[in-house]
Amino acid sequence: MAAALAPVFQERPRRLTLPAHSLAGATIAFDLDGTLVDTAPDLIGALNHLLREEALPELPLASARMLVGKGARALIERGFAVAGAHLEPAKIPGLFDRFIALYLDRIADESRPFDGVLAALDELAAAGAVLCVCTNKRTDLSLALLDALGMTSRFATVFGADRAPAPKPDPRHLFAAIAAAGGTPEHALMVGDSISDIAAARAANIPSVVVSFGYTEIAPGELGADHLIDHFDALPAIAAQVLSRASVAPCPAAPAAL
Repeated sequence: MAAALAPVFQERPRRLTLPAHSLAGATIAFDLDGTLVDTAPDLIGALNHLLREEALPELPLASARMLVGKGARALIERGFAVAGAHLEPAKIPGLFDRFIALYLDRIADESRPFDGVLAALDELAAAGAVLCVCTNKRTDLSLALLDALGMTSRFATVFGADRAPAPKPDPRHLFAAIAAAGGTPEHALMVGDSISDIAAARAANIPSVVVSFGYTEIAPGELGADHLIDHFDALPAIAAQVLSRASVAPCPAAPAAL
């Protein structure tokens, strides 16, 4: 498995703007792929390795990025379809296991946090927010990625779909991640890149932020998030605005578990 990559990338220094303890009691949940980390290069790299083994043409990263975001099985099925191959259902489990092995072997060869992510996370934590990851990626794969990037310690919990009663967009996934981080839905924020993230937040009556640079087939501005950001530099101010308001006027009560 890849060693920690923290020294490989550097972010420009950012002046902290949020007062200390201004986000005390707040929990901020983040999606992983396409939100915190640009994982497409390694996911598509693993897919292309699989395609080569099956004597199929590789896919260009630029056009294949939008195949990412719906899980490994969907990536394999969509990738083989784009490569012009009919995929027999009986063959999928074996290809899935092979893909996971290939992906783990290169999980952070090229994957990197999006620009501004580390500085924003540090600023939010310095202001007192508790951070967690709420992702439909498997927890073991999520931890392997975050460990390799030296990011795991920034989060109170990493909550993959395998730990949840049901994956996003089911709100129970988001509720469970927030609870595992020691937070409450009434003082929480969801940051994501896809309809699963925003729909989960909406169903949970939790405010949401969508990034404009992730993996989504729907235009980010059409996902229905409360806020849209083009860079993580904008997140701390939005979090302060949303969560300070939430501390005065809590979001509506969370619905009963589905």
